[in-house]
Amino acid sequence: MLRDDLQKALKDAMLNHDTGTTSAVRLIIAGMKEKDVDARGKGQERASDADLLSMMQGMIKQRNESIKMYLDGNRQDLADKEMSEIKVIEKFLPKQMSEAEIETAIKAIMAATGANSMKDMGKIMGELKGKYAGQLDFSKASAMIKTLLS
Repeated sequence: MLRDDLQKALKDAMLNHDTGTTSAVRLIIAGMKEKDVDARGKGQERASDADLLSMMQGMIKQRNESIKMYLDGNRQDLADKEMSEIKVIEKFLPKQMSEAEIETAIKAIMAATGANSMKDMGKIMGELKGKYAGQLDFSKASAMIKTLLS
């Protein structure tokens, strides 16, 4: 479904001569193909949607870091380009979870897995990535887990 949405978005953007959207979608598709190659190396047919959603979250994180650097360097034009790419990428991500929803999910995983110390953090993060890929910022979730475990 996600793959079909990306191909349709690329076709529509090209037909509408929307160069910004076209280039952003092409970047996503290139990343998807890279993930597929990695997955084949691991014996899978192609990358899962969860892998693709995580990749897109990473793309947004990279762009946010670039925006900060561009704004620090007084390059509003480049920051605007990155912001427009983020908007395109976000169209393909599921609704983002609020901090309260993230905390509820973490507490549920902690209860289900019996996690109660920092050594269980990897187990909790693994569960989060499996169930909520693309729906939350894992750096925020990591900080929240550390707070809840300490």
